Amino acid sequence: MLMKFLLAIGLLLLPAMAEAADITGVPRIRDGDQIMIGSSRIRLGGIDAPSVDQLCLNHTGERWTCGVAARDALMHHTDKKSWTCHVLRTDPRGRNVARCNVDGEDIQKWLVSSGWALSYTHFSHDYDADEKAARDAKAGMWQGAFIAPWDWRIRNKKTTILGATKLPTNARAILLASASGAVAPSPDCTIKGNINGAGECIFHTRKSRWYAQIKMQISKGTRWFCSVEEAERAGCRETRR
Repeated sequence: MLMKFLLAIGLLLLPAMAEAADITGVPRIRDGDQIMIGSSRIRLGGIDAPSVDQLCLNHTGERWTCGVAARDALMHHTDKKSWTCHVLRTDPRGRNVARCNVDGEDIQKWLVSSGWALSYTHFSHDYDADEKAARDAKAGMWQGAFIAPWDWRIRNKKTTILGATKLPTNARAILLASASGAVAPSPDCTIKGNINGAGECIFHTRKSRWYAQIKMQISKGTRWFCSVEEAERAGCRETRR
């Protein structure tokens, strides 16, 4: 009798436990597949988007911060709306892996079909058809050339390049570089951007007083720019010193 009672109580608690797995709220968007809602770190499940320091080539073969573009496209599309994320599991880094929607729209599906993320086939095939549609339409990253996000994190000189088949001679060097690495991704991209104590993005040309003192580390939120215009488009202002 006691076992039956405990089983009945457990069954009653299951719906409540399922509901508790949902996290809702307006997120802070870190990149194309990582957000925070309150203190909860969430990794969008079933997809893989470029990190904000990943570089791609656009449709004209020029260097392009596709990771920043993916993040900004997601921010613009959801426009500070509330998200509902159903937690599937916790990953080794302590993040909640979840499926999220905004006003009933599957955000992962939108990201992949728009070309801002790939179907993460190591874990799921739910978005394979959406990836094919984006590839055929040359949407987002598919407009040019890029390295799959999972390969970019462990990239080397033999890493496969996706997208365009006709590549400029310096394509691999550009794609293997980082917008936030310790070394500028090219001799033409030497403007440094960093975040000050007030949370503002500041850029420094070689003439800046503090240029040499700024250490380029992704953990510090730094990144390289190829021009003043690119820095300003990213929302940065020039240092006053």
